[in-house]
Amino acid sequence: MHPTEVYVKVPGTKRKAAEFVSTKIISPRNNTTVTEVYGDIDSGTFTEKGGIDFQLITVLTPGGLEVPFAFSAKDLTADLPSSIEPGTEVSGSTFTPNYRTGDFLDPKARAKNTGVEYAQGLVALGGDDEELAKENIKVDVNGTGVITLSINNVDSDTDEFAGTFEAIQPSDTDMGSKDPLDVKIIGELYGRKA
Repeated sequence: MHPTEVYVKVPGTKRKAAEFVSTKIISPRNNTTVTEVYGDIDSGTFTEKGGIDFQLITVLTPGGLEVPFAFSAKDLTADLPSSIEPGTEVSGSTFTPNYRTGDFLDPKARAKNTGVEYAQGLVALGGDDEELAKENIKVDVNGTGVITLSINNVDSDTDEFAGTFEAIQPSDTDMGSKDPLDVKIIGELYGRKA
């Protein structure tokens, strides 16, 4: 699966409802592809088992907001029809991991797994500020996404198929300190039934 378009749902204002806006991929520039994903088909259900099943991507909105997210096909579970042919659509849910691991140090040397939570003195800052705790105490916040695969072409001789996909999943939360934004990823799909 190779993303060709990425949209971010920006929060609304008093005059405008929340909407998806087109973005520009800024990192990585050349490799955003989820590839070599494989899985098992049992009783008409596909279950993803491995492969390069996620990519870390950062996009830039027209307003200048950088939005990091993990484009993921991890743990994809989808019900399959009896045959794959042009016009087939398959939808399923995915697991979206954190953009960063617990050992990542932020600019103030705070991390989940290092034991360092507060960069400033608690007494000087009031100590009980909920926003302060949200920024300082790092937690794992994983998400769930939805992906729809649309098959356009099928080669019955080689069992290869091609099409498009659309996925909606949450953005990164900076280890729990920010609210996630919805990210819509649209792109090209290629696969082979083995």
